[in-house]
Amino acid sequence: MPEYFNYGIDKLTIGKTIALANGSLSGNLSQAVDKIQNSHQFVRTIVENNKTVYGVNTGFGILADTKISEEDTGTLQHKILQSHSVGVGDPIPAEIARIMLITKVHALAQGYSGIRLETLQRICWHIENNIIPIVPEKGSVGASGDLAPLAHLFLPLIGLGQLFFEGKIQRTQDVLKRFGLSPLQLGPKEGLALINGTQFILAFAVKTIQRLHNCLEASDIIGAMSLEALTGTKAPFDERLHAIRPFAGNKLVAQRLRYLLNNSAIMQSHIDCGRVQDPYSLRCMPQVHGASRNAWLHVKQLTEIELNAVTDNPIILNADDTISGGNFHGQPLALPLDYACFAASEIGNISDRRCYLLLEGKWGLPVLLMSNVGLNSGFMIPQYTTAALVTENKTLCFPASADSIPTSLGQEDHVSMGSISGRKLSKILDNLEYILAIELMTACQAIEFRRPLKSSEILEFAHGYVRQFVSFAKEDRVFADDINQIKKIVSDFSFVEQVDKFAKSMNTKLNQGFEEFIF
Repeated sequence: MPEYFNYGIDKLTIGKTIALANGSLSGNLSQAVDKIQNSHQFVRTIVENNKTVYGVNTGFGILADTKISEEDTGTLQHKILQSHSVGVGDPIPAEIARIMLITKVHALAQGYSGIRLETLQRICWHIENNIIPIVPEKGSVGASGDLAPLAHLFLPLIGLGQLFFEGKIQRTQDVLKRFGLSPLQLGPKEGLALINGTQFILAFAVKTIQRLHNCLEASDIIGAMSLEALTGTKAPFDERLHAIRPFAGNKLVAQRLRYLLNNSAIMQSHIDCGRVQDPYSLRCMPQVHGASRNAWLHVKQLTEIELNAVTDNPIILNADDTISGGNFHGQPLALPLDYACFAASEIGNISDRRCYLLLEGKWGLPVLLMSNVGLNSGFMIPQYTTAALVTENKTLCFPASADSIPTSLGQEDHVSMGSISGRKLSKILDNLEYILAIELMTACQAIEFRRPLKSSEILEFAHGYVRQFVSFAKEDRVFADDINQIKKIVSDFSFVEQVDKFAKSMNTKLNQGFEEFIF
């Protein structure tokens, strides 16, 4: 029997959200039907009794005092999707839009929004058939929820907008006609329920948590390879040292580095070399990588609260009890996403410093990691790229959540800008994946100058895996091709996955005892 996630009932995690997004887990509404139908009936009763409730029979935002007649309550919901579809810029990745659909279904299925079962079933149809709405990347201020992106996300429900289907962008009406479907006629409150919420910010948070985790895992492996190439010491990773400053992320990184460097012949070859201390970018990996790990864990924990939250407004408790509040405000995620920007940027910063160390010609390595420099520039210029990307990331670290511009004629006078925080983090991770790829390329080149000595079995496997895609460079070539090849195995998670798989085959679980850092 296939495993299902029960929307509105089960607890959503980062891992389950990603599984729903990639199709390895299916979602089901059956367990939430009663809650959904009861909540919708509450809204019907409110309309029939002519009780004034924001967004059900009133205008929106500054127009909250404008009463809407019973016969116009459906038209009002149709128009809110039209009027709020003001997004601009490139479409967000289809995977992000799919996560938006998944997280919105889960929030609405909890039975506090008055949405019809039919409407949720149509959204599930989009998810199940991978027919994903086109959502422009810009236009949300992160309160009253992600209004513009969510409006675009749900335009197809009323037959408008565009869809990504079968590898291309198509008109909604053409896709619906192909499947014999008609646009929905929205009922009272449905349009407002669809666009109120933080699902744009949340979807970026989910995906960037997955990507940042991969970069953190990769940075430990790559940093260990650089340390080996530079004949650094593993003494700073001693468990006793980190027991007296017991930050969880620091302890995890120190443990990973110990495991990665275990039984290295390179390490043994210089054990009495007389070098007292390594530069910080080698010696302080547990403290720097670990701090970013701690930040990642914090963001993960907050995101999983939001994954199971109701961020609609108003909340329908029953026909006589509704609460108009501010659960749609994106600040709870905006702040940690900005924090995660710093965490990701710093991993790139320290990686660039290790790239630079590998080029200096110290500790037995040739200058610029090539034997015949002068005629050849060697690995000088790839470090220019890491320097450029590190600086670009620093400029992206201005916290979007530190800003607020009033909207809706002052009714919405403080907004989170969390949507920008999420998009900035995604750009920083794009750059970070390139920086790590360049360090990995450089470390693989450098480590071969230690032959015939070998590193640990795990790091030798990592080196060999990279060599399946990029060979040792005896002379200059178009290094952009090498960078792009290695960046691909970093960004598609295969580098980390293959190293982890090999480590497990040796009965080594790099993260054992730190399960909170796994999703």
